[in-house]
Amino acid sequence: MVLIDDNSTILEIGDSLPQFSLPATDGLNVQSISIKDPVLAVVFTCNHCPYAQAYENRLIEMANHFDGEGAQFVLINSNDSDNYHEDSFENMKIKHDEKGYPFPYCFDESQEVAKKFGALCTPHCFVFSIDRTLQYKGRIDDNWEDSNEVVDRSLFNAIDALVRGNDPIVKEANAIGCSIKWKE
Repeated sequence: MVLIDDNSTILEIGDSLPQFSLPATDGLNVQSISIKDPVLAVVFTCNHCPYAQAYENRLIEMANHFDGEGAQFVLINSNDSDNYHEDSFENMKIKHDEKGYPFPYCFDESQEVAKKFGALCTPHCFVFSIDRTLQYKGRIDDNWEDSNEVVDRSLFNAIDALVRGNDPIVKEANAIGCSIKWKE
């Protein structure tokens, strides 16, 4: 496990949403251009990373909280599933069903979407406003190990500001997690 504590240098605040079309575990194909919710949170994650696992329930809670407020979450797994079988599309489907994900969980088999975003680790978050410009990038919060000890809810605060029509106060906070497992 390679720990990343950094942020994307590919996408800057104010940049446009990279277009993508990916298969999701619910059998649908998710296209970035067809998402109409005012706020879009794209989270790069996976099945096997302990950081990603620690945040699963928090992401579910956030998605449920913001569901009626106009925020759509899309989770994307870009890991090399040949060498990390737990991150295969079949295992993603199992995870989706077991956890009852209220959001699409997409497979970026080619890893091209992760490269467009400059995603570095799992989890790594990117939040876009209604005009689909990047308004926040980075971590979910400041304590992956204990949700009761969180002081700064970076992702929640950014989405909350945007659904209320405001700019996020914090626009960047280093993502912390396992490195994305790139294909050779």
